[in-house]
Amino acid sequence: MDENLLLTLLHNNARMDVTDLAMALNETEDNVVDTISQLEKDKVICGYHTIINWDRTNVDNVMALIQINATPEREYGYDRIAKKIYAFPEVDTMYLLSGSFEFVAIVKGHTMQEAARFVASKLAPLEGVTGTATMFVLKQYKNNGLSFDDDDKEAAERLLVTP
Repeated sequence: MDENLLLTLLHNNARMDVTDLAMALNETEDNVVDTISQLEKDKVICGYHTIINWDRTNVDNVMALIQINATPEREYGYDRIAKKIYAFPEVDTMYLLSGSFEFVAIVKGHTMQEAARFVASKLAPLEGVTGTATMFVLKQYKNNGLSFDDDDKEAAERLLVTP
């Protein structure tokens, strides 16, 4: 089975059912189920998520990108300080970077004050953290390949039927 194609199909649509996956892969449904189970066990597939446009809900939701400078530790590099940072429940996503900051963390909260409090009271004082810069997301245009702009969807639909 082409596992890369299976992963691509699931990445693009985690709700794609086994029958459609089997047809796209030219495999049996049982083989697809077994392969997915093995990929989950091997932690290649780590979860299934829904992408929500929070601007269309009545839920207050704030996302901040926090650039973090840190001091590496002998024998551990940045891994131990990274574990301390991503252990906080406020941290949704975190990356080690090249460039002028070592990490970027995506923090989610209900208000800007809540996210700012996290940085001031938990993140910045953490041993090994030498500096932070916080940027708040004002508007989200695209997430995981999906545009949130209705005009983009209408244009794409028109393109499909235009000769």
